[in-house]
Amino acid sequence: MKSKSGFTLVEILIVVVILGILAAIVIPQFSEASTEAKESRLRNDLQTVRSQIELFKIQHNDVLPGQGTGSTDFATDLTTYTMVDGTPATTQAPGDGVYGRYLQAIPTNPWNDSNDVREDGAAAGANSDGWRFDTTTGTFQADDDLSCSDGTAHTAL
Repeated sequence: MKSKSGFTLVEILIVVVILGILAAIVIPQFSEASTEAKESRLRNDLQTVRSQIELFKIQHNDVLPGQGTGSTDFATDLTTYTMVDGTPATTQAPGDGVYGRYLQAIPTNPWNDSNDVREDGAAAGANSDGWRFDTTTGTFQADDDLSCSDGTAHTAL
C-alpha cells in the first residue's frame, strides 16, 4: 500500500487557528504604537513651535509673530526672514537687523493632517485648522478636540 504525503485537514485547521490567535494578539499592539507615535509627534511639534515663538518674541522686542507693525501673519513671520518690526526682510539671510527663519514650514497636525494656523482669541478645539495661535496670550495649541491616551486633551499640551 502506498502512503500519501501531505497535511491532513485537522493539521491545517490547527495551524489556521494558531495564526488567527497570534494575529488577534499582535494587531492591537500595532495600532497602539501608531497612536503613541502620533502623540509623541504632536508633543514634539508643539515644543518646537513654542520655542521658536519665544525666540521670535525675544528678537522682536516682545512682539508675537503676526503682531508687529509691519508683519503679515503668524506663519509668514516664522517661516521667512523679518526685520525687528516684523516687516519681511529683503535679504534671504540673517544679518544686522534681520532675523529668522524660525521654521522651515509650519508642521502638520498628525491628527487632522492640516498645517493651517488659526489666529484668534477663541478656544481651541474647532477641528477646522491644524493649529491655533491665540494672538492675545501667545498660546500655541493643536486645533482639535481629541485627547491623548492618558486622557490629556490635545489643547492642554
